This record gives sequence, structure tokens and C-alpha cells, in this order.
Amino acid sequence: MSHPDPGREAEAAAAMGFDLSECVQEPIHLLGRIQSHGTLLAVEADTGTVDTAALNTGRLLGIEAEELVGGPVTRVLSPEGWAEALEAGAQHEAVSLVLPVSTDAAGAPRMFDATAHRQGPFLILECEPRAVAPPHFARYYQGVRRALTRLRTSTSAAECCQAATREIRALTGFDRVVAYRFEGEDGPGEVVAEELTDGHEPWLGLWFPASDVPPQARRLYRDNWIRVIADVDDVSVGLHPPRQAGSGLPLDLSNSVLRTVSGFHLEYLRNIGVKSSMSVSVLREGELWGLIACHGDTATTVSPELRAACEFFGVAFSLQLAAIEERQQAEALAASRERLDRIVSRVTSDLETSLLAGDDALRTLLNADGAALCRGGRSHFSGMTVAPALLETLQAHASGLAPGTVWSTDRLSEEPDRPGDGPTRGPAGVLMVTLSRSGDFLAWFRRERPIARQWAADPSKPVQAGPRGERLTPRGSGAVFRAVVRGQSPPWTPADRATAQELWRALTGLVLRHEAELRALNDRLRVANADLDSFAHAAAHDLKEPLRGISNAAAFVIEDAAADLDATTVRRMHTMRRLAGRMDELLDSLLHFARLGRGGLHRVRVPLDRVLDSALEVAGDRLAEAQVRVIRRDLPEVYADEHRLHEVLVNLLVNAAKYAADRGDRTDRTEHTDRTVEVLVDTLRTPAGGTPRQTVVVRDNGIGIPADRQGEVFELFRRLHGPGERGGGAGVGLAIVKRIIERHGGELWLDSEPGRGTSFCFTLGQGGGD
Repeated sequence: MSHPDPGREAEAAAAMGFDLSECVQEPIHLLGRIQSHGTLLAVEADTGTVDTAALNTGRLLGIEAEELVGGPVTRVLSPEGWAEALEAGAQHEAVSLVLPVSTDAAGAPRMFDATAHRQGPFLILECEPRAVAPPHFARYYQGVRRALTRLRTSTSAAECCQAATREIRALTGFDRVVAYRFEGEDGPGEVVAEELTDGHEPWLGLWFPASDVPPQARRLYRDNWIRVIADVDDVSVGLHPPRQAGSGLPLDLSNSVLRTVSGFHLEYLRNIGVKSSMSVSVLREGELWGLIACHGDTATTVSPELRAACEFFGVAFSLQLAAIEERQQAEALAASRERLDRIVSRVTSDLETSLLAGDDALRTLLNADGAALCRGGRSHFSGMTVAPALLETLQAHASGLAPGTVWSTDRLSEEPDRPGDGPTRGPAGVLMVTLSRSGDFLAWFRRERPIARQWAADPSKPVQAGPRGERLTPRGSGAVFRAVVRGQSPPWTPADRATAQELWRALTGLVLRHEAELRALNDRLRVANADLDSFAHAAAHDLKEPLRGISNAAAFVIEDAAADLDATTVRRMHTMRRLAGRMDELLDSLLHFARLGRGGLHRVRVPLDRVLDSALEVAGDRLAEAQVRVIRRDLPEVYADEHRLHEVLVNLLVNAAKYAADRGDRTDRTEHTDRTVEVLVDTLRTPAGGTPRQTVVVRDNGIGIPADRQGEVFELFRRLHGPGERGGGAGVGLAIVKRIIERHGGELWLDSEPGRGTSFCFTLGQGGGD
């Protein structure tokens, strides 16, 4: 049974009636209101017609919203000013500029700081009154320059975050500035650095539940570098019209600098004593890494110049963090290079055995508790083993990823398709690199490591009853809650992922090289085999004719001149004929063996019973003559070339008759002395290993084969007895059986003991029920 992270429990919807899911699902980009210290116009970019206006345009621009909507924007902007705003917003990014705006009937202009950006067909123009003596960006130059210098000299992420909070506070004057790092895409956050004025409680090291920054807010933070709230008690301003005619929804203010924020968030800020705030996003590879959060004790309007300076600093801070992480990753990869090279140097074509050797080098490469290589449906382990259900889940996941993709989690129990195993019994974290599109993968596993955390609020109760009813919990070090996080493994670092991918690259190169060598060898073998087949076929065919001539000549001599020859010469002539006949039989066998390598297979599903019946029509007399009784079990269909399978069974049945036990030679006197041969189908594991497969077994209770001779029986022209013993034979039958089974892609092996009989076992490759 897994133990959930308390921070994630904080996202549970209800606590004493307060529905937190409303906060999580709130469409904060469609609230339809802006902060009142500025105003907003949504203008059709193609026509210059005002589509939507904030309800405070009368106070700030001199013309009421109802009068502006539907009319030209040039009522408040000069044509030159509108053209400048249109050009500034053409890149779909927020751009700041200074524009004169007419604010009375006489047309007297007033200077505004304007921010323009495109939103669909509209140019969103946001105007903030410009101070009488506005600060110029040059005023912030030295501060920003000093801040960037401090960032560049930071050697660790912690040092970089501390420098960032110090410099942002020096630039803005906010009372508290914290660097806040998220754990994963949707996890809780930790304060990793902090700068604050006297009298404020420190938050350094505290964790905040994931519900404090819901998913839709994280998306907006990712898309906008900076966000400012001038006054949490501001009476925000609505828009006219409140909803768009086409969609029926409020105007999309996702990229607006004046957009008001959720009432939940304003309540949260009031409860922690914050009057104004600013957030600077920190991104890593396009995803939200964390925030630099600034809190003020008084209402504060941040000028566009200062916002631009902080945004620029946020971009530089994100790049510096990325550079530090990449350097640390490179250093960690260099530190593991020796271990990585040792693993790669011993890899052979037998990847499973060489990669998971007994020294645990693969497992310890990533400081893991276990490792597994799953390839071709077979699994091999080092260290801890895992449940087959988890391996099947990982294989299904790997089959949907490109080879070389690294996937990891340190909270395996939270994965949606994770089989129930319990973190204390199975792994809590896994890092997997895919090897092929068929689902082969290499994985490392880590066990659960309970983590003690200090929370800024009880993570199981994100809301509490207060003087004004149920409210988001006040946060602060005076109310620290300590809880143990269960079900997680130590996190996988970027260096771990880089090392896994480096190993994949090395293995891919080795495997491709081995495959190329194997292809070249197979090509040479195909040519050699073709040459040998042609030679055997030609040699056998060309030798048969002179042999017939020798045999015929000997016959003519015997017939025509037998009376003139002495007995010894006649005997020698008969021997010559017999040997020529024997050679002719051997050449026939050689021709047949050669043809097996030249002809194709016609594989179909065929009843094994039918094939056995046809084989007994040929071998039945030999079995009856040797008094060998046939025992047949229930035989299913198999996928094979029927004619070739018939030949296999004939050879094995004749072999059983040929090597039947002598009546007085049984070593086990307690057994019945009937001679038998049994044909059955079983599910057996082949000598090569792997999963059990459908296997045809022909088992006799004959004389058996000594252990030191068992490897010879499938060799061409190899006989265990002399030509005149045990019915003679050319020594080709079992070699033919072996070749037919190999042509089917199957395996052939035997199990035998002298005096107890022999079992010949074979599979028929894929498609035969294996």
C-alpha cells in the first residue's frame, strides 16, 4: 500500500466545506478584469476599430468605454501612435513603448507607458499613466550589470539562487524576495533562497503544497516572464463588453500585464500579510523550473522600465541556472566515464551476459538498487528483481517511445498504469532508456527513501476556518508542520539521464558493429553453403554414373566368366558390386541432403496426427519387425512443411526401431521389457533458454546413447555402430532431421541415458505455437 505525498493530498478538493477544486479549475485568463491603475483597449488589428475597452477609460483616457467601443482607436491615439503600437505588437509578444494619448475634448495629450501585444485578431493595448519624472532604464543599468556579474560568478544552483534573490531585492526594494523551486511539473515547491527585511519570518527550506500554484497559473507563469500585483485590495476594473460576441467568453488576457488575478490568490496574499507582489518566472528547457517571488508590505506600482529590467534579469538567471546544471551534468558524466567505459569494454555479441556480469557495475553506474535488461521477450536482472507485471507495463510504455528516449520517475506508485506492488516491496523509482521500437529497454530501479520535510502549513489541510470563514491557511515559520513523504525514491538527476543515454549510444554502436560483422559473416556463409550445395549435388550426380559402370562391369564378369575364375576372384567381384552399391546409396543420401539446402519450405498449419499416420505407413514395417510398439498422445496442429515433417518422423521412428533394446540387456529389470516409441507434444524450455515453447517429442526405451557420443549423432555420415550392425544405414538420417528442423527455425536436442532410451525433442520456429 503506497503512502501519498502530503503535498499532493493538499490538492484534495474539500476540507471543512471549502472546495479547493474551484481554485484549481478557475479560468484565470478569462476573469475579464484588470488592475485599476491602468486601462486597456482591444483593437481590431486590421481595421483599427476598438472592440473592447476597460470601464475606466473615461477617467484615464477622457472617453468612456461605451463611446470608444465600435469607433476608431485614433480618437485617443494619433495615427502615428497607432501605427507605432501596431508595429510593436506585430511579433505576438508584449512590447513596451511610450505613447501620447488625447485625454480631453481639447485634445491635450497625456503621456502613457503602453504595452502592446497580439491576441488573435486583436492588438491588446494597455496604458499606464507615466510619472512626471519617469525613471529611465539607464537608472537600472548599474544594478542589472552588477546583478548579472554576481550570477556569472555563481558556481552552484544554490549560490546562483541566493545571488538572484539578493539582486532582485536590491533592484526593486520589495520586503521579501524568495527563489521558489517546483518539484516536477505539478509538484509542491521549496524555498531554496531568500532575502528579507527585519521583522519577517524566514521561509528558507519550507515546502508549500502544490495547490498554492495550480496548473493553470503555472501555464501562465511559463508563458509570461513577469507578473505584478500592485495592490491586493485594489478594486479591479471590468471590461465593456464583458463577453466577446463571437465566443461568448470574456476577452483572453493570458498575456496582459494588467490582468487581475484570482480571488483565491488575493486571499492567499492577504493571509500572509502581503500588500503587493511581483513574480519573475524561471524556465528550464521551456518548462517552469520555479519563480522568484517578491512580496511588499505596501502597495507598489512597478514601472515598465523596472519590469523590463527584472524580466531581462529573469532570462539571464534562467540561462545561468541551465549553464550550471549542464556543467554539473558534464562533470558527473566525466566522473562516471571510467565506470561507463568498463561496462562498454566488456560488451560482446552476447549482450545480456556481458552487460549484466556479476560485479554489479551496471547497477552501481546510476547508484541504483537494481537493473534489468529486457530484450526479445527475455528479462535479465542485476540486484533487485521486479514483478513481471511492472516489466510488462514498462515494455508497453517503451514501445511507444523512440529508441534512445530516457524516461524516469521517482514516484512510480503515482503513475496511472503502475501495477499495485507497494513501494516497500518493489521499486519506488525507475529510469528507463528504450532500445528498440518493439519495446526492448534497459532500466534501473531504486527503492523507497522516506523524506522528512518542513511545510509552511499542514499539507493535509490547505484551508482552515478563520475570522472570515474558511480561508486559505496563513503560511509562516511559526506554524511549521513536519511530515514524512513516502513512496518516493531518491530523484534521478540530469546526470543520471545523460549517463543512461550515453550508455545507449555506446551499446547502439557496438550492436550495430556486431550486426554488420554478423551480416558479413552470414553473407560469406551463404556463399560457402551455396558452393558446397552445388559441389555436393554435382559431385554426387557425376559420381553415380561411373559407379554404375563399375557395378555393371563386375556383374558382367561374374555372369560371363564365372566358370573361368577361381572362388577368391568371384568373391572379390561380389564385394566390388556390394561396395559400389553401398557407395551409390551414400551418394543418394548426399544428394538428398544437398537438396534440403536448395529447396524452399511450404509451411501451413497441419494436424500432427495426420503426419504421424503417413510416417507410420513408411516406418511401420521396420517397427513391427523390431517389435516396437507405438504410443501416441493427443497431438495438436503444428505450423510446418508437411512433407519435411513427415521425413523427420520417419527418420526418428526408423531410428527407434534400429536401436531398440535387446531383450536381455535392460539395465532396469523392474521395468516392463516391451519395446516402445512414444510420440507426444509438450511445452518445454529449450537448451538455449527463454520461455517454454511447443515441443514435439519422440521418446523410445531403446539402448540409449552414451554421453560422450551424443554430440556426434547429428553429424553427416556419423554412425554409432558399424555398417553391418543395427540395421546398417548411411549415417545421414539424423543429420537430415537436424537440417530440416533448422530450416524451420526450430531447435533440436536429445536427452538420453544408456540402457534407458532416448528422447528426441524439436521445436518448429515461430508460428508453430511456440
